[in-house]
Amino acid sequence: MRSDFPLKEKYGFHDLVQIMRVLRGPGGCPWDAQQTHASIRKNFIEETYEAIEAIDAADPVLLQEELGDVLLQVIYHAAMEEEQGSFSIDDVCDGVCKKLVTRHPHIFGDIKADTAEEVLSNWEEIKQREKGQKTATETLESVPKVFPALMRAEKIQKRASRAGMDYDSLNDAFRDLRSEVDELEDAVKSGTVQEKTLELGDLLFSAVNISRFIGVDAEEALGLSCEKFVRRFAKVEELARQRGIDMKTAGIQKLDELWREIKKSY
Repeated sequence: MRSDFPLKEKYGFHDLVQIMRVLRGPGGCPWDAQQTHASIRKNFIEETYEAIEAIDAADPVLLQEELGDVLLQVIYHAAMEEEQGSFSIDDVCDGVCKKLVTRHPHIFGDIKADTAEEVLSNWEEIKQREKGQKTATETLESVPKVFPALMRAEKIQKRASRAGMDYDSLNDAFRDLRSEVDELEDAVKSGTVQEKTLELGDLLFSAVNISRFIGVDAEEALGLSCEKFVRRFAKVEELARQRGIDMKTAGIQKLDELWREIKKSY
C-alpha cells in the first residue's frame, strides 16, 4: 500500500493526475512505467470508439465509464510529456481554455454571431489565422490523414467548398457519380490494380459529395448499412436453416431469392 496516496471515498480530476504520477513514478507499476505514446496509441482510438458506442446506445452509465477511459488516455499522454519537461496536464487545460475563449468572440468579445452558421464561420476563420494557413490548399492538407477515409473526404470537400470549389447542384454531383461508375467499370475490364484502386477511390469520393448535398454523414450512413446487412444476413441464415438449405452450396441465385424475401420484411 502506498502511504503517499490516501484512499478516498470520492476522487476528482487532480486525484487522477496524481495516481498516474504514482503509477509511472519510482516504485510504481512496471507496465505503466514502460508505456510510450506509440505503445498506447491504439488504446486512445479504441477508447474513443467505445465512448461513441455508449453515446449511440444512449446509455449514460456506460458513457460515464467510457469517458473516464478516454480521460485516462489524455492524462497518460500528458504525464509522459510532463516527465520530459515539455508540458503538463495544466498546460493542456490552459491551451484549450484559451482556444475556447479566442474562438468564441461572440461570447467573450464584441463580435456578433446570432446563428450557428455564423459561429462556425468565425471559428474556421480564427482557426485558419491561428494555424497560419494562408491558402485554401493548406486548410485541406491540415485534415489529418489518420481520419477514417470517409470522414476525411467529407472534411476536405467542405473546406474546398468554402474556397469556392463545389458543384452548383445535387444533379451535378450525381452526374459525376455516374461518370465515376463508368470509369471504374472500364478500369475493371482493362486496368491495372493501381488504376482500379484509384477509380474505386474516386467513386467513393463522389459518393461522399452526394452525402454532403443531402445533409447525411457518410461515415454514419455506411455504419448503418453495415448493421442492416448483418441483421438481414442473420435472417437469411435463419431462413435457410429452417428450409434445410446449405448456404455454402446453395448458389448465389438461391441466396438472392432468400435475401429479397427477407428484404421485404426487414
